[in-house]
Amino acid sequence: MERSPARASTIGADFTIRRALPSRQRRMVGAWCFLDQAGPVSYGAGQDLHVGPHPHIGLQTFTWMIEGEILHRDSLGSEQIIRPGQVNLMTAGRGIVHAEDAVTDAPGRLHAAQLWIALPDAERHREPAFQHYPHLPVLESGGFTVTVLAGIGFGQTAPTHTFSPLVGMDLACAAAAQTRVPLNPAFEHAVLVLSGALDVEEETLQPGTLLYLGQARTQLALRSPAAARVLLIGGAPFGEEILLWWNFVARTQEEMIGATADWNSGRRFGTVSGSPSPRLVAPELAGLNLGRGGR
Repeated sequence: MERSPARASTIGADFTIRRALPSRQRRMVGAWCFLDQAGPVSYGAGQDLHVGPHPHIGLQTFTWMIEGEILHRDSLGSEQIIRPGQVNLMTAGRGIVHAEDAVTDAPGRLHAAQLWIALPDAERHREPAFQHYPHLPVLESGGFTVTVLAGIGFGQTAPTHTFSPLVGMDLACAAAAQTRVPLNPAFEHAVLVLSGALDVEEETLQPGTLLYLGQARTQLALRSPAAARVLLIGGAPFGEEILLWWNFVARTQEEMIGATADWNSGRRFGTVSGSPSPRLVAPELAGLNLGRGGR
């Protein structure tokens, strides 16, 4: 097993997040190529989350809401509030723009996981799309409440539509709990504790560290002495090498340069209506070392 420390970053005005993927040790887990944990955090009046219109290519954004509410708007005309227990899944394909804003200016709490899924080469230029999933499979196992976010878990299939073989599960307990999670041995897997602490096999894990489990596992032992929450992700090893930079997933630097120039000059990408947040500007690529992932 391999431990990778998450690094702190900031989104919006001053929301600190922990970025678990990509890292120096681990670029991808299956087709999952990005994992941020936002919160849990409480905020005051007028201090809520606002992320202005920005573009994506070559990926799917996957938002899992645990606490709070966020209003999603995109260039397709979608306008959707995501609430706890729900998933927003946006397929960028050849290009899409979206913004994420608080629903009100009132004080509140926020806790969410934001993931990206790299689209395989055959799908990465497809038409953009957006789906909201208000209902996901939920089951009980050994004191854990398990929500199946993607793929198949404990025999339950999530409705979320992805383009690579994947799995995603959220496991939460309010008190001491213990279970064994069935796994697909053809997948590689990783876990990230979102709150509390628990034992993963023989490893004690706390928030802030991604634990990569590798392949060939048929099950995973989880035990927590108290309230905790853990995110498990996995998938078939991604057989393509990708470039990941800013909000783009591509295959060549030329694609990145073209997408950056198109966005900053107002070409190619659409617009988002209704967001109160200012449009983000893509930083220049010159001299940057693009992050590579895959195999």
